[in-house]
Amino acid sequence: MAQTKTRKHTPGGWQDWATDRVLRGTIWLALRLPLRARLWLMGRLVRHVVAPLAGYRARAMDNLAHVWPDMDTSEHRRLADLVADNAGRTMIDNYDVTGLMRRMAKANITGDGLAEVEKAHAEGRPVLFVTGHFGNFEAPRAALVARGYRIGGLYRPMSNPFFNAHYAANMHALSDPVFEQGRRGTMGLIKHIREGGMGVLLFDVYDSAGATIDFMGQPAPTLTSAADIALKTGALLVPFFGVRHADGISFDAVFEAPVPHGDPIEMMRDVTQRLEARIQANPEQWFWIHRRWKPKRQRKRAAAKIGP
Repeated sequence: MAQTKTRKHTPGGWQDWATDRVLRGTIWLALRLPLRARLWLMGRLVRHVVAPLAGYRARAMDNLAHVWPDMDTSEHRRLADLVADNAGRTMIDNYDVTGLMRRMAKANITGDGLAEVEKAHAEGRPVLFVTGHFGNFEAPRAALVARGYRIGGLYRPMSNPFFNAHYAANMHALSDPVFEQGRRGTMGLIKHIREGGMGVLLFDVYDSAGATIDFMGQPAPTLTSAADIALKTGALLVPFFGVRHADGISFDAVFEAPVPHGDPIEMMRDVTQRLEARIQANPEQWFWIHRRWKPKRQRKRAAAKIGP
């Protein structure tokens, strides 16, 4: 019997255009609602519709089982649903740039690194913030921008070019300069920081080129880019986190003590441990939907090594 060839998805095709139209419409409608209703709607939409259909719930449960195999499956499912809810809330939070800055202008800002950040800002010294996909990772940046700071960053472009157009524009709306991930973008960010600027990087994504650092008890490839840039520019390397409150609306912006300069891998191990502590305290706020470890692939490789 002849096998049917599966059609490969072509970026920029009609499927991407249609998906973008749906997403744009949903975002537009949600932004017309009052804040509490908007966040509730987007949280439920991603939790009950997007996550199951897109495979996010299954991926989150795989990751949770990879890290906490002794946890009951029902708890994996509960956490996966809460993660999806937070993801929906975070997306619509960040599409209301003006509103997010207004909210974060009044937010509680804490942490052992705050005084050093304020001193560096007053003196025009460089600072590189580093964070993970936890809570709302744009909330601390919005809190500082609302207080007169200018914070650049890198972003990973979306595979859907139609969606990426307004996603990138939204990133620029919060604070410039923002650079697209890649060699040119990295050089632009380094130049900005070297000149006394401030920037932010997210480090908790899978990249096979990264150094192996244990994350939540499991080895995970981790890029040392944040540490490398801090060392090249002499910037303070400050982990920050936007911790969502139980009301699902408000945040604490926490700026931790700067990571001491030294070996880049050890610096990133320190950053990793800071994020781990946040996840242990609020596991539902980390984006378990990411392919951080690719546990299925790792299990296949382990089985292949063992052999028959």
